[in-house]
Amino acid sequence: MGPGFFVIAILGCSDGSAGCAPVATLPTRYESREACAAATAPALAANGDFDFPTLLAECRAAKAPAAERKPPVPVPADARRA
Repeated sequence: MGPGFFVIAILGCSDGSAGCAPVATLPTRYESREACAAATAPALAANGDFDFPTLLAECRAAKAPAAERKPPVPVPADARRA
């Protein structure tokens, strides 16, 4: 099963973009990687107040929380194969 949606993660990096670590995950969800990627530049501009020499924004696949997932559909016993 594929990702349920994509979110933007803001990463703080030391000099030279080495040693990046996540500093924030934005709450907005995107239905496709393309929509998420289109929003990274504005998201980075709006969330640039972290104390790192370099900040990056990247899209990450995420699954819907368990409360939002649809429950599995039961399979009748007579439809199961032995």
